[in-house]
Amino acid sequence: MAPKNQLSILASLSATLLFLQLMISTAAISLSHSSFIGRIPRNTRRVHSNYRLLEDTMKPVAGDIKSVIRVAKDGTGDFSTVTDAVKSIPSGNTRSVVVWIGGGTYWEKITIDRSKKFITFYGDPENMPTIVFNGTAAQYGTLYSATVAVESDYFMAVNIDFVNSAPMPDGKRKGAQAVAMRISGDMAAFYNCSFLGFQDTLCDDRGRHLFKDCYIRGTYDFIFGNGRSVYLNSILHSVAIGMGVVTAQARESEEDESGFIFLHCKIKGRGDILLGRAWKSRSRVIFAHSDMASLVNPLGWSTGHHPEREKTVYYGEYKCSGRGAKTSGRVGFAKMLSDEEAKPFLGTTFIQGSQWILPPPKL
Repeated sequence: MAPKNQLSILASLSATLLFLQLMISTAAISLSHSSFIGRIPRNTRRVHSNYRLLEDTMKPVAGDIKSVIRVAKDGTGDFSTVTDAVKSIPSGNTRSVVVWIGGGTYWEKITIDRSKKFITFYGDPENMPTIVFNGTAAQYGTLYSATVAVESDYFMAVNIDFVNSAPMPDGKRKGAQAVAMRISGDMAAFYNCSFLGFQDTLCDDRGRHLFKDCYIRGTYDFIFGNGRSVYLNSILHSVAIGMGVVTAQARESEEDESGFIFLHCKIKGRGDILLGRAWKSRSRVIFAHSDMASLVNPLGWSTGHHPEREKTVYYGEYKCSGRGAKTSGRVGFAKMLSDEEAKPFLGTTFIQGSQWILPPPKL
């Protein structure tokens, strides 16, 4: 359903900014993923300058662009395509703009360039919109095959399905990789979103990101890139026929702070699945408190035909469950983390979340 009026929407948006989410302790995380959600009153929290900036962007300004833009396929909104809604936001935008997207399927290929910050895509959870295209690496190159590519900072998506409908690679076609979402901006959050594809579904390219309550489907390297990201309470669904790989993380130096952290996630589906392969020399991936079905290969991890990377990658597991989490057959370079070793990876401090993570707007 569409919001009744802009004033009520803006009031809801402002109200949400009275609280910071996700300022949690390591102990709280070990109890339940729901412990990530915390509310701290304005008069007691430490206000960081970045957070103050975010609050300011949410305040409407007379004469500024619309704070909420409606997209509806039936012509009842401000625009009938997401592309036109994004085009209407001026370069150099400095205020929060919510692009409310009505239900239905939108056949579009969208890029949000780095000049358009503070954009939120918002869909109805009861009628989630689908943004779909069929670009492949053969046509565009892998990075530019994305159905939606976000290069700007402070992006948020809530209740959106991102789909690349290109066929599953058959091992014969060249350039069959097909990205559903590429996130290249910093400080981005995704809530209750789906990412559907096969090889290279989600390009977690670079920057700090949060994925909460999301669903990610793929076959090989279906989460890849050099992002510094936390995946919370999300489903990783393999549809591989034969060998598949969940992650290909691209860290290359000790100084690089990137890595993929999976907390309270679930791996399910079919295939013979590895948790990650050493795409780059210092790839870093950690699974903690996650449920792994039997499709996870006992070896768990691979150097990707680069045996020298056994000494440089960082692949960690901590208190995971399920038949696929048995560690007796794991490769020798996998790390079964102690409580102390796991601490840096068990919260949003890994992505400096207290400085920028905001809850989704309540529309």
